[in-house]
Amino acid sequence: MKKFFVRLLCAVPFLGMAGCETSSSVNTTAVKNVDLKRYVGTWYEVARFDHRFERGLVGCTAEYSINPDGTIKVVNAGYKNSLDGKYKESIGKARRRAGGGPGELEVAFFMNFYGDYNVMELADDYRYVMVGSKDEDYLWILSRTPQLEPKDMEYLLNSAKKRGYNVENLIWVEQLDSEW
Repeated sequence: MKKFFVRLLCAVPFLGMAGCETSSSVNTTAVKNVDLKRYVGTWYEVARFDHRFERGLVGCTAEYSINPDGTIKVVNAGYKNSLDGKYKESIGKARRRAGGGPGELEVAFFMNFYGDYNVMELADDYRYVMVGSKDEDYLWILSRTPQLEPKDMEYLLNSAKKRGYNVENLIWVEQLDSEW
């Protein structure tokens, strides 16, 4: 029972995102094409906006795999406060948003309370992705490697700025073999 309440508390931030239309001053338009078979696998979190459900986590990764029913298994993981800290993971599921395009997904970590997951930038070779939601408070930069090439980082930061995000609010996530 205690585990249930801990998971419930961890999921509370997503409840605010799920199903809500928010007015946002950022452009969260998703890319037109995402090949989910190429998208699955491990992604390293390079940068993110601060939010309660990842606060203090470093060495963060997202592992995606396709479930037999066509949904996507999501395993978000990281270490509390340092790369030697306590390992934490959250397991959820994602699916294409009803009526949305290929880059418009939704993810749930608690029951069927889904939040937006917009693939806003995606490298042709799937080496990096920038993800947001309808809420301007959520932004992630992910890479297939623990750090991005400087030209890719510059491109993504410029894209985020053009979309209206305040990139000064990004937290640079410490990763193994990273320079942050």
